[in-house]
Amino acid sequence: MFVDKVKVEIVAGDGGRGVVSFRHEKYVDKGGPDGGDGGKGGDVVFIASNNTNTLAEFRYSKKLEAESGQSGSKRKRHGKNGKDLMVKVPVGTVVSDQNGDVVADLVVESQKVIIARGGRGGFGNAHFTSSVRQVPRVAERGEPGEVLVAQLELKMIADVGLVGLPNAGKSTFLASVSNARPEIANYPFTTLTPNLGVVDFGKQSVLIADIPGLIEGASQGKGLGDEFLRHIERTAVLVHLIDLYSDDVVLSFKTINEELKAYSKRVAAKPQLIVLTKVDGLDQGIVDDKISSLKKVVPARAKIVAISSVSGENIKEALEQIVKLIEKRAVTEAKTEKSSVPVLTLNNQDQKWTVKRTKAGYSVTGHKIEKFAARTDFENSHGQARLRDIMRKMGIMHELERKGIKPNEVISIGKFGQIEY
Repeated sequence: MFVDKVKVEIVAGDGGRGVVSFRHEKYVDKGGPDGGDGGKGGDVVFIASNNTNTLAEFRYSKKLEAESGQSGSKRKRHGKNGKDLMVKVPVGTVVSDQNGDVVADLVVESQKVIIARGGRGGFGNAHFTSSVRQVPRVAERGEPGEVLVAQLELKMIADVGLVGLPNAGKSTFLASVSNARPEIANYPFTTLTPNLGVVDFGKQSVLIADIPGLIEGASQGKGLGDEFLRHIERTAVLVHLIDLYSDDVVLSFKTINEELKAYSKRVAAKPQLIVLTKVDGLDQGIVDDKISSLKKVVPARAKIVAISSVSGENIKEALEQIVKLIEKRAVTEAKTEKSSVPVLTLNNQDQKWTVKRTKAGYSVTGHKIEKFAARTDFENSHGQARLRDIMRKMGIMHELERKGIKPNEVISIGKFGQIEY
């Protein structure tokens, strides 16, 4: 079964807890703190693979969860790190978050991307010894792992995308020039899933994607095109096939191009080769007339070739034009990449925090302070005291005092816990 869009929950492992422990050994008087740190939670890592070409397996595995880290133990023993979860996805998979922002775009075989990071393990009390703190009774909880509800979307990567109305001859063309063996029949919507074929032409090896037939309104969900238009986003060039037996070849051309524009202007602007199919059996005068009609609406830079996939007529010429378009596109993209220099900026958002008055007391939010709160054991008075010290050093306590906080009023830090002033 071909599946190219699925939603999953991705959960990285939580960090293990640090522990409070003191040495208790024979002949060792007043043993010092020896609580070990917790292990790091496992990451969820996606790996692009050419050995899979569908997202079908994720239809029944809606939750991808890595292993959590283990707690530390006495004698400064570090907890075992959680095992990373390695997930293979097809090359061409795009991972987006709930807001539609792209988290990862896996376009190369064996490419690895950490989708969700495991939480750091909490420090044990052995970590907090100092000249003034000889007997620390504080240990940290592990950080929670990142959680992401993500949409996985497969967008095939090919040099050429075949577009055209149903029964335009796309599958027959692909079968005649490549190693692909798509289903072929004399009725619309024979192709229900995208097909890929490799064409070796001269020194070039060209990957061609046959996209299921589009109809008018496909970009709004009619027919099959709405689900498969995304597969032409990554192609370098488009080969637009039109049935010469069509009553109106100009209307056929306009219909597809309007759907491409409605879906994406960037897709519609891709270089096109216009290929008129099923030339066999037609009088040359009729073919010439139809080509003349098309030239009035086709962009001047676009070439028009009339072929027969069955007899092989003009197939070589069509492939030559395809290779030229790919090479030209490659040169254009190389120039664009050279001229665009990324601008690097420093992100200071991690240091920021906000204090707000609430009905229950005060609310403190901010990336850095919430990370400390996530690691704080709120049931341990020593842990709470350490968090207060951190808030004082960051200037948060000063802001709370400026806002008029009173003794015993409650301070909430993110969603992780509460302390009293």
